[in-house]
Amino acid sequence: MADRVVLITGASTGIGAATARRAVAGGDRVVLAARRKEALDALAGELGAGNALAVACDVTEWDQVEALAHAALERFGRIDVVFANAGFGAARGFLKESPEHWRSMVLTNVLGIAYTIRATLGHLLERGTGHYVITSSIAGRRSLPGSLYSATKFAVTGIGQSLRAELRETHGNARIRVTLIEPGAVETPFFDNPGQGRLEADDIAGAVMWALDQPEHVDVSEVLIMPTAQGAVRR
Repeated sequence: MADRVVLITGASTGIGAATARRAVAGGDRVVLAARRKEALDALAGELGAGNALAVACDVTEWDQVEALAHAALERFGRIDVVFANAGFGAARGFLKESPEHWRSMVLTNVLGIAYTIRATLGHLLERGTGHYVITSSIAGRRSLPGSLYSATKFAVTGIGQSLRAELRETHGNARIRVTLIEPGAVETPFFDNPGQGRLEADDIAGAVMWALDQPEHVDVSEVLIMPTAQGAVRR
């Protein structure tokens, strides 16, 4: 299952970076995308120039996402896995955060996923095979009080389900797989305050790689992964 080309958005830290490390350790090559080029370059250097390509990309800007896909194809010739992982959160409460923060979050968490799919779907359909992994959340299954973030993750879950339906029913493709990753509380830069009992980013990366490594006839539709202490952890 090695030697895949794995495109990862939100790759500079957290789950994206942890997945990139696991992918390269397993023999894959990675295309790393995020807004912060310095962090991407540092990660690419760690992983090795032959294994990683770093591309600065704001997933809310269509031309940048399109350029990301082109850069991946120019460098590696194909894309086998698209890990649409970019996203961030907001404080709960509809009187919290600024309207500007809300706008940026909604665009990143929802439109950014759709742009990432749009920029890569033609290539995967042409090849006839591939795998989309999309980061949703437990918050995309269970509404959180006053959480616009939760609403964006419900949308992300819907996008993943709609993509799978389009592949099967519109394109007649049963080989491109779609997996929704739905973590509970994870110790990542998502949180401003350190906490105990949360999952580690590498725990989620392990789940991603497990889904990717399943036989071709197995489509892992959703992975809900929770810390055992979730009930004691405030999101």
